[in-house]
Amino acid sequence: MGNDNFTNAALVLLGHGTDRNENSAAPVFQHAAELRRRGIFREVREAFWKQEPRIESVLAGISAPEIFIAPLFVSEGYFGGQLIPAALGLGQSHSARHAARTLIYCDPVGTHDGMTKVILSRAGEVLKQFPFPRAPKPSDTTLCIAGHGTEKNENSRKPAERQVELIRAQNIYADAHAIFLEENPRIPDCYRLAQTKNLVIVPFFISDGLHTQEDIPVLLGETKKNVEQRLAAGRPAWRNPTEKNGKLVWYASAVGTAPDLAEVILERVREARAAALRY
Repeated sequence: MGNDNFTNAALVLLGHGTDRNENSAAPVFQHAAELRRRGIFREVREAFWKQEPRIESVLAGISAPEIFIAPLFVSEGYFGGQLIPAALGLGQSHSARHAARTLIYCDPVGTHDGMTKVILSRAGEVLKQFPFPRAPKPSDTTLCIAGHGTEKNENSRKPAERQVELIRAQNIYADAHAIFLEENPRIPDCYRLAQTKNLVIVPFFISDGLHTQEDIPVLLGETKKNVEQRLAAGRPAWRNPTEKNGKLVWYASAVGTAPDLAEVILERVREARAAALRY
């Protein structure tokens, strides 16, 4: 079977899932629909760890001899890197061969270097879509990648910091920084870090959920009341651009909802197959 021949394989896109926010699952369904449309795999299924359809029941209903599980997670944390593979009976190689089929668990999309293109397209889109009165030059703009971060797992912040390195190396923006919800530098530190008047912030999250739609806009200086009123009216939580602390701030959509994420998922599947063939 060639490395790019997936006609006998199934792809399962795995999301975290939650019953607290209906937008959480949307990227999984979005990218599954796109990859299904392309007809590369025998079948493409959606699954979640914490909501229906659950990963175990989805796997039980697939008859393909080769099944790829692609986690739509930002980082290689305890959850996606250890807990789920262990629960699925996958060893250190993240693959398992049974009599009738092979299960292969991919690395998370957020740690792939291809995310640079996704972040840059997200930033470029929001600047173009909301000119004031014309879109600022990237060379006059600071780009901040807003991640979750957690002191419980040192891997949580690494993907955002890696992207900052890759973006700085391209010399497109005046500068790039990683900012976090639960680690330093914090979200409000973007105003101190940016040396330019123009500031574009890209949320390094899979879904446009609670953190990206409520927590981050409030931490950037918008009132909770304004955010809630805008969301209730079906409008974006942040008005682009908004002037805060002497900066003109553009706030993009989450990276996980970008159409070009489908390419990163495919890259992760190709890499996972190549790794499984080596074992």
